[in-house]
Amino acid sequence: MHVGAHVSISSSKVSSDDETPPHGSIANAVHRQVAFGGDCGQIFTTSPQVWRDPEISDEDAELFKRETEEKLDGPWVIHASYLVNLCTPKDGLREKSIASMQTEVDTAARLGIPYVNVHLGAHTGAGVEGGLENAASALDELDVPDGVTILIESDAGSGTKLGGDFEHLATVLEASEQDLDICLDTAHAFAAGYDLSTAEGVEETVAELDDVVGLEHLEYIHLNDSKHECGTNKDEHALIGEGLIGEEGMRAFVNHPDLEDVPMALETPTEDGKGFAWNIQRVHELREE
Repeated sequence: MHVGAHVSISSSKVSSDDETPPHGSIANAVHRQVAFGGDCGQIFTTSPQVWRDPEISDEDAELFKRETEEKLDGPWVIHASYLVNLCTPKDGLREKSIASMQTEVDTAARLGIPYVNVHLGAHTGAGVEGGLENAASALDELDVPDGVTILIESDAGSGTKLGGDFEHLATVLEASEQDLDICLDTAHAFAAGYDLSTAEGVEETVAELDDVVGLEHLEYIHLNDSKHECGTNKDEHALIGEGLIGEEGMRAFVNHPDLEDVPMALETPTEDGKGFAWNIQRVHELREE
């Protein structure tokens, strides 16, 4: 099993008693991942809240690749900016989204990262069909380097956001000329109405994902519990096994035979003294039970 966390690329130390000097910012993510007990994981290459290109030197990129090869067994995934909206009907936002995604896939190639994860975004009045067409055509404008795959992430589906329905993911994968795959977020899927709180619900959801999209397209998982009920479209993550998906659902999910080889990145909160290290250990305990 490959499991890790979404870690910061900042050059600050992991903790006050950490005696290991930090590397350059992007390479320090590897050190942080190891400290949490992870062997794969996710990063932002720059602030996800602003239109800003990453600032990564060639030396830092090479150090990141070397440290990853030496210390981690599973793959990294880059999470695209929150500002990216592939479904938008607005020309200006579409152009910025495409430019941002091009930068991310190029950066992934520089860093030896195989995946860039992105939300479809919101159609904001274009309609579901129009929004999905916009997303597919925007993705088709990208020049994706060899060795890099774009993953479309499942969404919680609030407002006009698309990706909450597995059919949305399948439509974009089929419509786009790119070789796309997907990332399933458990909290998002639960919020969108796929009940993962029981072993039966997990089995039904995985079967539906396979039927609609195809499990051969599932390349990464965001493993998160949920603070809100199934079908509420509310996206707020909880500690593993302590949310409304709960221990039964999480245990069934991480032990599902069709999912056991898919790398998992946690985006869980830090609460009650429990952070990424606690959550990663909890996932291993659930897999062993």
